[in-house]
Amino acid sequence: MELNNPEKENGIQKKSKFRKHFKVFVVVLLVSVSFFSGVYWTEYKSAKANKNPVLSNLLVKSHDKDQPQNVDFSLFWEAWNLMNEKYVDKSKLDQAKMVYGAISGMVKAVGDPFSGFMNPEETEEFSQDLEGTFEGIGVEIGMKNDILTVIAPLEGTPAANAGLKAGDKILKIEDEITSDISIDRAITKIRGPKGTEVRLTIIRNGSNDPKEISIKRDTINVKSVKLEARDDGIAVIKITKFGDDTTLEFGKAATQIITQKSRGIIVDLRNNPGGYLESAVDISSKFVPSGKAVVIEESSDGSRKNYDSRGGSILSNLPIVVLVNSGSASASEILAGALRDDIGAALVGKKTFGKGSVQQLEKLSGGSSLRITIARWLTPNGEYIMEKGINPDIDVDLTDDDYNNDRDPQMEKAVEIMKEKMK
Repeated sequence: MELNNPEKENGIQKKSKFRKHFKVFVVVLLVSVSFFSGVYWTEYKSAKANKNPVLSNLLVKSHDKDQPQNVDFSLFWEAWNLMNEKYVDKSKLDQAKMVYGAISGMVKAVGDPFSGFMNPEETEEFSQDLEGTFEGIGVEIGMKNDILTVIAPLEGTPAANAGLKAGDKILKIEDEITSDISIDRAITKIRGPKGTEVRLTIIRNGSNDPKEISIKRDTINVKSVKLEARDDGIAVIKITKFGDDTTLEFGKAATQIITQKSRGIIVDLRNNPGGYLESAVDISSKFVPSGKAVVIEESSDGSRKNYDSRGGSILSNLPIVVLVNSGSASASEILAGALRDDIGAALVGKKTFGKGSVQQLEKLSGGSSLRITIARWLTPNGEYIMEKGINPDIDVDLTDDDYNNDRDPQMEKAVEIMKEKMK
């Protein structure tokens, strides 16, 4: 996702539920219904009734739940009416945008950077991200410690070619300071037509000097799985995201690994910002024997549900090494945790991003959608990695000098370990 939120968040979307409910959401839908139906009823009774067709079209058409009786929405309508009556420039009173802003503010008030409201345009962009094609610079962004941060530049994109790195903090987009910007607003500003430019002011870890980078936008086509068959018998399989096509493409790669009789596998999850939970479970199942937990989901009431390997573990007999870094997030961390805990795979690189939550997405009226955190997740050994990340077994840095001179000490270390395992 340009987070693109993270999971472009930079997030874990549960694909099976996406398709069951429209790309998911029950609890939040009911909350939204209660909010807007309550708002509409309060407005209807108001002496200053402001019958608003925009609001009517945005209301979720459901009345199978009682509306909240302990919430007074009169303050909302008092502010709404005062804005409409007194604001100096009536041409700027776009009622749809005002409603979108109200919903966005409601969700933002929870303080969770991975939950959010998306207007119709943002919803369409989000869908394009998961399909793998969009116009922009090809960078996944998210909030870390309340700072807009690069989760991962996607390989081969303008962002990567311009030198953006995981962990870079984005201080400004064009001339807009990002200290109070939402993820979706940031995505909208970074996105744009092919051939146009966007200016980002960033600061890199270890540096006190901000620098400005101009990046030309392009059409971003992200291939989610790439396989390299090395002459030494090692198969290197790089997963760039967990999207619509990832399970199918990984299945093809797995078959090819068996056919070419590879003797070991390096799974490269560096700068993979995540995606669908279901895809992570499917891919884990190629390595992990049937019945073993891939990930544990913990709901708000404390109850837990295991997502077990689905079998078909055709790669389970081969030694595995996994490459990770600070751009490995969400579904990437699920796969890395499962391979480490269940089959003893060695993790090489740097500590992962630390996104241990699960989001659901529900389409709302008028083409908008609501993304909400509905659970936490833990590794098979019960480790909760939110904001902590997963520490590699072998810590190996990749410096600016390495990057600029096309050296990859992390991959070199993974190859060294794999050769020892294959002896």
